[in-house]
Amino acid sequence: MNSTPEVLPENIAGLHAIIASQQALLAEKQTLLVERDAEIELLRVRLAALLRQRFGKSSEKLDLEIEQLELMLNVLETSGSELNRERKPDTETKFDNVSNKIKPSRKSLPKDLPREEIIHAPEATCPSCGNERYSALGEDVTEVLEFVPAHFKVIAHHRPKWSCRCCETIRQAPVPDYPITRGRAGPGLLSHILVSKFCDHLPFYRQNQIYARQDIDLSRSTMAGWTTQVVTLLRPLLEALRISVMASPRLHTDDTPVPVLKPGNKKTKTGRLWVYVRDNRPYGSADPPAAFYHYSPDRKAIHPKTHLKDFTGILQADGFPGYLDLYKADMNGQYRIAEAACMAHVRRKFHDIFASNASPVAKEAIKRIGALYDIEREIRGQSAEDRQIVREKRSKPLLASFKGWLEEQKAMLPGKSALGVAIRYALTRWAALTLYLTDGTVDIDNNAAERAIRIITLGRKNYLFAGSDTGGESAAAMYSLIQTCKLNGINPEAYLTDILNRMQSYPVNRVQELLPWSWKPL
Repeated sequence: MNSTPEVLPENIAGLHAIIASQQALLAEKQTLLVERDAEIELLRVRLAALLRQRFGKSSEKLDLEIEQLELMLNVLETSGSELNRERKPDTETKFDNVSNKIKPSRKSLPKDLPREEIIHAPEATCPSCGNERYSALGEDVTEVLEFVPAHFKVIAHHRPKWSCRCCETIRQAPVPDYPITRGRAGPGLLSHILVSKFCDHLPFYRQNQIYARQDIDLSRSTMAGWTTQVVTLLRPLLEALRISVMASPRLHTDDTPVPVLKPGNKKTKTGRLWVYVRDNRPYGSADPPAAFYHYSPDRKAIHPKTHLKDFTGILQADGFPGYLDLYKADMNGQYRIAEAACMAHVRRKFHDIFASNASPVAKEAIKRIGALYDIEREIRGQSAEDRQIVREKRSKPLLASFKGWLEEQKAMLPGKSALGVAIRYALTRWAALTLYLTDGTVDIDNNAAERAIRIITLGRKNYLFAGSDTGGESAAAMYSLIQTCKLNGINPEAYLTDILNRMQSYPVNRVQELLPWSWKPL
């Protein structure tokens, strides 16, 4: 639309007024264009990030490709060894002294596996001369790894009744402690079902199909009911784990959505699983790592407040607004919880921008953050004091330079642009992002919690949804024990089998002895 008057005024003042009006209109449109371009850029970055999540290769797919390439390489190396070519021997290559053929080295099979011996004796009579007298020269042993399919068995508990002939008293042994009241599931079966679902990501309907191949009918409702009873049995142990985790002076936390079936209809709602991780290994602490999960039907701020009501210390988390009240001072001006932010979240925002449009500003930000991570890799496992000294000397100048550079870029970029959003995200959390400079126990990022969330993310792809809020609570309980076992290098199935066999009669005041890092199998 043309806003210029058809008849221009003859006086200069009128012309100046028209020019000023046109300039103001042009500036307004220019501002709108800049804001529109910034919004388009932001939407493109978000879309690219979502497309990578939806269609990009996950780490599991990359791991599978790596395994396939390693397998192909092994086949090529094995076939090449049959060409009888001469090579210089090294630590990983063995030669046959007779034929000089290259023999691929293999790891020896575990010594603790049960072994079955089969003797292949030669014929009793020498095929060359007919002699039947032999002298032993030794033997060659070839070990072959075999798999024995898992199988079910029925254990029948007989309790005979005895009657005293003198006083006619009837005696009978007490009923054994079963994990499931009036159930027909042993501890080994229960632990296998639970680990299959909450560790190996096999939902109940798939387990039902697997067991049906052995003519065992275990319905999904039966397995779900058993899970609820197991969680009830393990409540004292879970409470001991929660208290232990909350007693840590530093925690990592994160949350993730979980679809939950609404009662009364076939639609789902979005629940949340929250994790709180104690992992002090990065600064050489001997404290055992542990993780505790909570379920909530929504993501209201009241949930982390309730979960952390007994916690005092440093909380490393993302920028979820629901944590903000936790970082405020109380009526006496005391801070119960200090905030530590996550540098990985900052890097991720710049990475998404660079992946979308190869921005040189985003590339520079990633480079600067990478230099900080290089230092962290060098000092991982060192004491908190040593880490703080190195960070003060090397990381602090890099962070000061990084902040100045961010502020310079912020002044030159539209506020609504993707880069502007990423820069503001970092600068508004700068105090929390740099807390690790003054405390060697603090990590640079929140990856410990994100790793603990990954087990849920993998399972969620298979489960589709939790059956109810009760199912979500049961999932949180089992994830707590299984993930803590994994963090401590313990076989979760062996652990649960033993715990379920002992829990019914174990003294409640000694239940701490059954926590994964204190557990000693019978």
